[in-house]
Amino acid sequence: MKTAAPLLQLPVATDLYLRRATTADAPALYYLIDRDRPYLRKWLPFIDFSQEVGDTEAYLKYVSAPGNTSDLVFVIVHGQKVCGLIGFKSMDKLNKKLEIGYWLAEDKQGKGIMQRACHTLLGYAFEKLRMNRVEIRVGVGNERSSNIPKKLGFALEGVQRHGEFLNGHFHDLEVYSLLRSEFKG
Repeated sequence: MKTAAPLLQLPVATDLYLRRATTADAPALYYLIDRDRPYLRKWLPFIDFSQEVGDTEAYLKYVSAPGNTSDLVFVIVHGQKVCGLIGFKSMDKLNKKLEIGYWLAEDKQGKGIMQRACHTLLGYAFEKLRMNRVEIRVGVGNERSSNIPKKLGFALEGVQRHGEFLNGHFHDLEVYSLLRSEFKG
């Protein structure tokens, strides 16, 4: 009898870890999206496209499909409860670069959870995946989110004009990067 491989899990702190997302996480993630919809909508373009659990499940199915080599997505688990999502997108193995994207439930903000989760993913990107460059893109004006790459030593490279279509309008994105040689593990 063939058994399933264990899910990739990355420890962050005693009460905090990242676990590879699966479609089984769809109900918990959708609950957070729906509960925090007004808060999340301000900065995340996918919120209005997540209208039912099936939408979240379809996304998770896509990013966890065996043929998808550009995404690696984790749920953030704090106190044994899923509280957000973080992961790699636009992985470019040839040029050894990727982007980190993330979101966190409103009631978990301001506790250092996302900064610690990003630091853990940086270690994984540079040490295990052998990446050379990691980017984080943040909506101009999203100070909570832009504080994360700043505190982690990322350099602000500039602003991508009209980089994201959000709430019926184009918005500019700050582009931050960190190189392997700059990472303080």
